[in-house]
Amino acid sequence: MIILGIILIVVGLLAKISILTTIGVILLIIGVVLTILGAMGRAVGGRKTYY
Repeated sequence: MIILGIILIVVGLLAKISILTTIGVILLIIGVVLTILGAMGRAVGGRKTYY
């Protein structure tokens, strides 16, 4: 999820499509939050990491 967010941010910035950048930022934030929760021992959705 984090990698997909970064890819969407880069594509959105290069193509100047703001909706892709917005979706990329949202996915990046969600991925980071889920990864932090997984690192604290709370597996969300059966996974501890969301790359």
